[in-house]
Amino acid sequence: MKLISSVSRSLSLALCAVVLVIGSFFMAVSPAAADTVTVKMGADSGMLAFEPSTVTIKAGDTVKWVNNKLPPHNIVFEGDAANKSHDQLMFSPGESYEVTFDAPGTYSYYCSPHRGAGMAGKVVVQ
Repeated sequence: MKLISSVSRSLSLALCAVVLVIGSFFMAVSPAAADTVTVKMGADSGMLAFEPSTVTIKAGDTVKWVNNKLPPHNIVFEGDAANKSHDQLMFSPGESYEVTFDAPGTYSYYCSPHRGAGMAGKVVVQ
């Protein structure tokens, strides 16, 4: 009886050790959580600008544009990134639009009503 109890205890400890080792492996290789970076549409100073005008993120991160000052605004990408655009004008303060960037590269965008005033920005994805 003592022998069975001892073997059972040893097997239980071995099983716990295996579970801990396997569990720690998965925790060690789990991907980092993605970040969200906020860009204001219309600078706090009242300028027709994206603030900040350039953001650098990692693949998988999200950029959130928030209507801040001097609306209306939108976000227009050209070329291969055109599908990331939000062509509709946003009028309400606090209104927002988000895009998750999965592929590395540089993505230039602008606000169509204020492009002539230089309202343009860039997302650099590493």
